[in-house]
Amino acid sequence: MNKERNPVGWFEIYVSDMDRAKKFYETMLDVTLEPLPSPDASVEMVAFPMLAPDDCGGEAPGAPGALAKMEGMSPGGSGTLVYFSCLDCADDESRVATAGGQVIKPKFSIGEYGFISLVMDTEGNMVGLHSTS
Repeated sequence: MNKERNPVGWFEIYVSDMDRAKKFYETMLDVTLEPLPSPDASVEMVAFPMLAPDDCGGEAPGAPGALAKMEGMSPGGSGTLVYFSCLDCADDESRVATAGGQVIKPKFSIGEYGFISLVMDTEGNMVGLHSTS
């Protein structure tokens, strides 16, 4: 494996109400999600931005992923936990309730690795927020 690249190739967060979920993530993360065309009409997806602000005021590549509404796949709070990189996770956490979600564990230190917050989205998915400050 190339140690210079992010080993996460793709992620999907399953949703039951795409409009509601899209609004939640756009509000919480202060980003715009874009429609992602699918050759299968039964799959609806919107993609997260591929570039995100870094700690130095520039942009850095992130792990690509999307919200996905797909028959047979349900949202839920257990399983894999996706962490979104933030400049300060407290800022993104402060928009969770307004976006219709719930803060499960407010910003706390994880030692030399920075800080995280755990939140529940409008679909019942648990996601994390991570920052170095």
